[in-house]
Amino acid sequence: MEKVKVAINGYGVIGKRVADAVALQDDMELVGVCDVITDWRIKIAIKNGYPVFAFNDDFRKQMTEAGIQVQGTLSDLIKKADIIVDCTPKKIAAQNIEKYQEAELKFILQGGEKHETTGHSFSAENNYETALGLSSTRVVSCNTTSIVRTLTALKKAGLLKKARGTLLRRATDPWESHLNGIMNTLVPEREIPSHQGPDAQTVDPELDVITVAVKVPETLSHLHYWNVQLTREASKKEVLDAFGSSTRLALINYDDGLSANNVIKELMLAMNRPYGDMYEVALWQDMLKVEGDELFYAYVVDNQAIVIPETIDAIRALTEIEKDSRESIAKTNKSLGIRQRF
Repeated sequence: MEKVKVAINGYGVIGKRVADAVALQDDMELVGVCDVITDWRIKIAIKNGYPVFAFNDDFRKQMTEAGIQVQGTLSDLIKKADIIVDCTPKKIAAQNIEKYQEAELKFILQGGEKHETTGHSFSAENNYETALGLSSTRVVSCNTTSIVRTLTALKKAGLLKKARGTLLRRATDPWESHLNGIMNTLVPEREIPSHQGPDAQTVDPELDVITVAVKVPETLSHLHYWNVQLTREASKKEVLDAFGSSTRLALINYDDGLSANNVIKELMLAMNRPYGDMYEVALWQDMLKVEGDELFYAYVVDNQAIVIPETIDAIRALTEIEKDSRESIAKTNKSLGIRQRF
């Protein structure tokens, strides 16, 4: 089977993880990563054996002078690829679209861009089939991915009526917390709903979901609290069975000592996950409560890792190397070691 040639533009928090994940797939070939940096981050790509490209000739000169072996520019990389995953910072990706379209190259954007940039927003367990053969899609953000995953599981079981969530959001990415985090304060998002609820509806317009969000002074992950009105009275077992239909939702127990996000992070490190990453939504089953037709639950989201499997599945959907969502999800899950219990 001929492998799909995948390029990555932006080798940062998401880009380096997508690169590593692509390298694990038996139906994909990583043809190169592109960036503008000259520090330790891009040197890791060299160490991993990934072909490195500069954004343009000016950056190529800077990178070469810094001793980085550069294979060419973004224009050269585009010619080698069947599809490109743009992992550049927010709003920059939208500026690159014209280059991809001129080359008739399929492309994937990340959740920092607006839905309108591609007209399609992706979450594998919800709408994989609608992405088949498209020229582009947008993998929704970490928080939105967790929302769509969990609510889709309830919806497929016929249990979801409406959902209201409170998001405790990490202040910044861990690697740059020395630059722009917050300390000794909580910052509520001014707008209600916060953007994650409407963003989830770009994937599934049928979701009746409203979110509010608070930025908190930590960087490890996000924590969500949800109050869901069910379509009928249900038992806790029915709800857990519904959540069990998602292969990317892992049930955890408070009583196992997994009582905080830092402990969950430590568990991922103990499991030898790359970067201590958690691709799953970690949902507390012993905290979950059902009162008649009301459901209450909480979970943790790894903001740096949860979108990685979704991006791999999006590559397969757009290029149509796998038309069955279940097959793609199973392949991705196996390659990344994704599991339903820790």
